[in-house]
Amino acid sequence: MTRPIVPARKLPGRIASVLFAGGPGFETAPVDAVTLDFDGLSLPDGTPDRHHGPTRGADARVPWYGRGTTIRNTRQVSIVASAELAAIAEGLGVPEVRPEWLGANIVIDGVPDLSMLPRGTRILVKGGAALAVDDQNAPCRQPGRVLASRYPDHPRIEFRFVEVAKRLRGLTAFVERAGPLRVGDVAELRLPEQWLY
Repeated sequence: MTRPIVPARKLPGRIASVLFAGGPGFETAPVDAVTLDFDGLSLPDGTPDRHHGPTRGADARVPWYGRGTTIRNTRQVSIVASAELAAIAEGLGVPEVRPEWLGANIVIDGVPDLSMLPRGTRILVKGGAALAVDDQNAPCRQPGRVLASRYPDHPRIEFRFVEVAKRLRGLTAFVERAGPLRVGDVAELRLPEQWLY
């Protein structure tokens, strides 16, 4: 049986924002630069991001493992796109959805339908760092609760976010090559050959 194959290709992108999760809450904060190492993302002074580490506890996203089971951390970095955040805001009927409200670490602009990039896409940053896309970041109620606190006059926004943000919530990735990452960096996205099985 022959299956249709979509050839590998490259797309240009730009690092529009870099954000860091350093405090106790879910939200991230904008910074000018971070360092990527094989455990994830940290500030240039070595302070690690909340998701930094080679392993993590299993959660509802991996129900085939018991909750809390130690697994490889392929969700070290959360990536979103400005255009998709604008589409979520429009769908929710609110003025804006900021990347920090979703706990994002990186905003990449210039890539159409960023959330639909396939697993295995490589994001090569001009300074040498590289990320490997693990999966779409399925929307959940945690950022929905942040939105509810920002827009208290929008009933059920916490739940509506999960519906509206599906396939627009961005991607999760892990560090494949260490290096610096700065606002304004040029990135090359390398999509692998694709097929449906």
